[in-house]
Parts: sequence; C-alpha cells; structure tokens
Amino acid sequence: MNFRMIAYILGWILIFEALFMAAPLITAVCFGETEFWYFLFTAGICLLIGWLMIRKKPDRKELYSREGNVIVAFSWIWLSIFGAVPFYISGAIPSYLDALFETVSGFTTTGASILAEVESLPKSMLMWRSFTHWVGGMGVLVFIMAFLPLSGAQNMHIMKAESPGPSVSKLVPRVKSTALLLYKIYFVLTFLEFIVLLICDMSAFEALNTAFATAGTGGFGVRNDSMGGFSPAVQIVVTVFMILFSINFNSYFLLISGKIKDAFNSEVCAFLVIVAAVTGIITFNIKELFSTTGEALRHSVFAVSSLISTTGFGTVDFNVWPELSRTLLVLVMFIGACAGSTGGGIKVSRILILFKSMHKELLAIVHPKQVKKIKLNSHTIEHEVVRGVNVFMVAYLMTFIISLVLISFDNHDLITNFTAVAAAINNIGPGLELVGPTANFGFFSAPAKAVLIFDMLAGRLELFPMLLLFTPSTWKR
Repeated sequence: MNFRMIAYILGWILIFEALFMAAPLITAVCFGETEFWYFLFTAGICLLIGWLMIRKKPDRKELYSREGNVIVAFSWIWLSIFGAVPFYISGAIPSYLDALFETVSGFTTTGASILAEVESLPKSMLMWRSFTHWVGGMGVLVFIMAFLPLSGAQNMHIMKAESPGPSVSKLVPRVKSTALLLYKIYFVLTFLEFIVLLICDMSAFEALNTAFATAGTGGFGVRNDSMGGFSPAVQIVVTVFMILFSINFNSYFLLISGKIKDAFNSEVCAFLVIVAAVTGIITFNIKELFSTTGEALRHSVFAVSSLISTTGFGTVDFNVWPELSRTLLVLVMFIGACAGSTGGGIKVSRILILFKSMHKELLAIVHPKQVKKIKLNSHTIEHEVVRGVNVFMVAYLMTFIISLVLISFDNHDLITNFTAVAAAINNIGPGLELVGPTANFGFFSAPAKAVLIFDMLAGRLELFPMLLLFTPSTWKR
C-alpha cells in the first residue's frame, strides 16, 4: 500500500476544496454576510493542511486498484469532514454530526437534510449546500485528475473507483483528456439550465442554486417547499434537465461525434421507456387528485424524473398519493439513472444485465447444450462484468439489510426505515412517511445518522471503495 502517495493526493483534495469555497465566499460578499469569515477560515485551514501534505512529493508514484479505491473512499470522507466545518462554526447547524450529515448528503448528491426549514439560512450557506452537489455530481477526483501529474494507468484506477456504473471506459486515448471532456459537457449543460431558468423569471441566485442541484442530481432547494412554489414553466425545465443529467455522458460525446445510433443505446432507450411508462401509470392513478389531467401529468413526470434520476426535488407531497403510485416511485428509486451519469441507484445497465442473465439461465434449463452469450448494444458482455454485477447486488442487499436492522433500533415504522435507507444508499433524498418530501432526517438518533452517512457514501461510490476500508487485506503492505 503506497500510503505516501495516498496522503499526497488527499492533500491536493484539501487544496481544491479550499478553491471550491470561493463560491460561498463570493456569495457572502455579494449579500454582505458575515459568514464570509467562516468560509475564509475553513479555506485557510484546508490550504495549510493540504500544503503540509503535498510539500514533499512521494518517491514511489505507483497506484494500483487497491490504492485507487482507498484514495476515493478517503477523499470523499476528507471532503465531507472539512466541508462541514462552516456549517458548524457559524452555528447554522449547531451539531457537528448534523453538519457532517448535511455535507455528506451534499457531496454524495443525496439531498437528504436534517434541516426543518432552509429559507432562514444565509445565502452563502445555501450556495455551499448546492455547490457541494455540483462538485460531487461528476466526481471531484475526475476533475482533479485532469490537473494532477499522474500517469494514465494511475488515473484509470481512481476513475473506475469513483465513476458510477458497472464499467468505465476512456472516451479518448488519454484519461486526463476524458476527464476534461466530461467536465466540459457537465459545465455546458449546467450553464444552459441556468440560462433557461433565468428566462423563466427565476432570480439569478435561485437559478444558479437550482442548476447546481439539478446537475449533480442532488436536490437541495433554497425554499422550504422545494420546487413547489415555482411556476409550471420552471418545473418543466427542471424536469427536462433531471432527465438529461440522468443519461450516460458518453451518449453526449457520441452525439457530438455524430454517432446518433450509438448514443441512443439499449440503456438510454430502456431508461426513457421506464420514465414514460411509470409516468403514464401514475398520471392515470392520481388524476382525480388534481383539477386537470395536464396538471396530474406535470406532477407525475416531475416526481418520476426526480426519483429515478435520484435528484429528490418535489413539487407536491407524493407521500399522500395512492399506494400504486407510491409503490412505483419506490421501485424507480432502486432502478436509478444510467451508468456514467450523475445519478445514483442500482443503474439501468445493471438491471438490463441482470434480466439478460436470468433469461440466459432459464434457457439453459430448457436447452442445456445451447451456448448463449449475454449481449448489450450488440456487444458481448464479458463474464467478468456479469460477475461484477452479481457481486455488486449481493453487496448491495447485504448493506441494505444490515443498515435497515441497525436504524430499526430507533423504533420508527418499517416504511420510514426502509425508504430512509433506500433514499440514502441510492442517493435520492426523500422517502416516505416520516422521511417524505415535506419532512427531514433530523429526528434520527446519532447512531442511525452515522449509519445513513455511511450508506450515502457507499451508495455514491458503488459500495466497494467503502467496504474495502473494513477488509484487513486492504492494509497489508
């Protein structure tokens, strides 16, 4: 284990976090808020500790899969520990554990909050909450890799550990160029949403926060009613961009390259079909609750897009909808977005591979001598990928069950506990009952919050980087 190299990269993480705090610092200056000093103090601490960690370059720069996973896990923990400091020292969130919960929820783009109401928070604090979504959406290490002097092989180990989905491939020959390309697409889509929201009469501050939260599929809002108080036009724009940010970013690269057929691959098509089908069923199921079918459709597609993209915004309280609608919404929470997007969940590609694997096994029972390969997008899926998906599902179920049992000691109802874990591990935000879209997670005990913090980190990092921290062989030299 190359501990010196791990510490070196963690030092750079802190330096970049100090730079990220420029967003709330500028906001504090613009609105004349004294919170400026809290962010400046935290940024100074990050710069100092970061500089101490990078001032001596490591002699050995080798990074392998084990180090890549450890770096990713510790980087996100590191980011959250220091990112929570401004909330705590300013008194905006008096408990450090609560501040850490809010920060982890921000960076992991979960959007679960311990705050009963957010409109009383200073503008700079609101900006920091939303900006953590934007930073965490594409992955901070993907961004930093574009600037650190590491080899392509070293970068790839880190990129594979941080990027959501069953597999990660380079779009262009150099990994650094791939990282820059992904962030260019990410930035353009974010800026485009910001401009469209301004056209829809949103204030610049609200538009910027909403664009950051949508891009990261996070869902932290600047109003207590999330998106409910905004105009139908704004809600429609946010719906469209939640879907756009749920699609594999490789598809946008293929579109730019003129490969339209490849861009609309099996995963993208399946994702869009699921959104359309579930929206149609829920619209029919809830139409009696609204004055017109059009209004029911708008709220239905918003809720479906919000939960399958794992953004977590809300326009109405879907917790009071009929059981069929609530059941379908919980199901899309687990399905999640496409691999290679900023969304969470199990991922559509994994669902497709699981179904194809099941179909293959059923055929093997009927025709034992038949050799059938699993294909996706006309490409044969390697056995290692199928095995990885199966192992992921086992780890996912085990983590989910253990977390559910642990938070059950708080003695809340099963639906609350079940959807709270689902919301955390799938990086969604709202669940049902006591953690519904109009509620928050503040009532959980400290141990339960610690479990949910782990779940948010594990869900964002596809489980294995966090689980490897508890494996003794990881730390052998």
